[in-house]
Amino acid sequence: MNGLNKGIRKVEISLRWDPSASGQPSTDLDLVAAPYPAGDPHGDPAYVVHFDSRSPDGTITLNRDSKDGQGFGYDEVMTLELDRLDQRYARVVVGVVIQQHQARRTFSGVGNPGLRIREGYTVLAEDDFGGVLGATAATVAEFVRDGSGAWEFLPGVLGFEGDPASFTRAMGAVRRP
Repeated sequence: MNGLNKGIRKVEISLRWDPSASGQPSTDLDLVAAPYPAGDPHGDPAYVVHFDSRSPDGTITLNRDSKDGQGFGYDEVMTLELDRLDQRYARVVVGVVIQQHQARRTFSGVGNPGLRIREGYTVLAEDDFGGVLGATAATVAEFVRDGSGAWEFLPGVLGFEGDPASFTRAMGAVRRP
């Protein structure tokens, strides 16, 4: 890595939503992240980090997990320490999954959803999921190593329809804008 291009080093991905109305099933959104090996950056992930887990080396951590959107500000927060991630990984994909506990729910049925991705105090992206209202999950960020080894951020929210297990298998496919 050359000294002029340090790339993205450590990012925070934050997710918020409003609780369901009284008498309605609770809404549970989850952040998920998966690193992909350099030898097969669009194949199977090396592992998946989601609720109740973290990466084996501690570089991807879910700092806050909400099952209902109650609280102030952002309900789920995940930290990716890309500068510490082993060189064998060339790509990290981050997504958001709507748990389908009691009824099928898409982003159109989630109250006031919001996403913020930042490095330090610099906001890299914000979104309200308005472009994927019919989806049950979405990829929200992709980080890839460039030729010098520095991490680049590729923004974009891409919707997915299906169950959470299917999403974690499909989220690493080649992105199509």
